[in-house]
Amino acid sequence: MKPRTLVLRTAGINCDGETVFAFEQAGATADLIHVNRLLENPALLQQYQLLAIPGGFSYGDDIAAGRILANQMRHHLAEPLGLFIEAGKPIIGICNGFQGLVKTDPGSIGGREGQTCTLAHNAGGRFIDRWVHLNTPPSRCVWTEGVGHIELPIAHGEGKFVPRDEQVRRSLHENQQVALIYAKSDGSPANGQSPHNPNGSIDDIAGVCDASGLVFGLMPHPERFVDAIQHPAWTSRPRTSEGQGLRMFKNAVKHVESAVGAGV
Repeated sequence: MKPRTLVLRTAGINCDGETVFAFEQAGATADLIHVNRLLENPALLQQYQLLAIPGGFSYGDDIAAGRILANQMRHHLAEPLGLFIEAGKPIIGICNGFQGLVKTDPGSIGGREGQTCTLAHNAGGRFIDRWVHLNTPPSRCVWTEGVGHIELPIAHGEGKFVPRDEQVRRSLHENQQVALIYAKSDGSPANGQSPHNPNGSIDDIAGVCDASGLVFGLMPHPERFVDAIQHPAWTSRPRTSEGQGLRMFKNAVKHVESAVGAGV
C-alpha cells in the first residue's frame, strides 16, 4: 500500500501539479483537494498520511503572502491539523505554503505560542527567480535527513526569514529546527552575502521545522527538481534520473511507511 498525500489547493496556488508529481515519484499517491472541501469536512484530512501546502500566490497574496490561507487553517482547521501531527504525519509548506505556515499554528514552525517568525520582503526589494545552493545542517527534520548540499530553484518576493526576537532565533538553533540554509556553490556558508543568501534571511535560513521534525517549511522549491533534466545545466552534469529535490519527498514517504502505516 502507498501513503496517501493531500495536496491542498485554493485560488492562486500554482505549484500543485508539480507537488502531486513529486509525491507520486517518491512512492505515494496524491490528491488535489480544494481548501473549501476540507473546510466543509475537516475529518477528510484524517484519511491521509501526508499533507502538502504548495507554492504560488494563494488568494493573490492579498493583505500579506499566505495570510488568508493561514487564517482559514488557524481558525477552522487547527484541531484536525493538530491531530494530524500527533499521529506522526508529516506536513510540508513550500514557498507560499511556508509563508502560510509561519502565520498559523499547525504544530507549528514557532511552537504553540502563536506566530514567532515571519517571511518579510526580500532585502533587495524585488522578486527573485533563480537557482540557489543549500546545505542541510543537522536537524530533527524528517524531510531533510541525508540530503546534504543541493541546488534548488527559488521564486519569491517575500522570502526573508526573520525570527520574532533573539530568544526565538537562539531556540531554533538549539532545538535543531533549522533544516535548510543558503550556501555558496562550494558548500561553505553564505554568511548573509548576496547573491548566495538571496533575500537577506537571518542566519541564512531557507527552511525550518517544528519541534517534532514533522512540519517543514521552506522557500526553495524541491518539487521543481525531481528529475535531473529540470536543472538548467543538466546536459553537462553527471547522468542521473533523479533530481536533488526528490530526496525530501522520499524521506517523508519512508517515514510514513515505517512510523505511521499507510494508505491505499
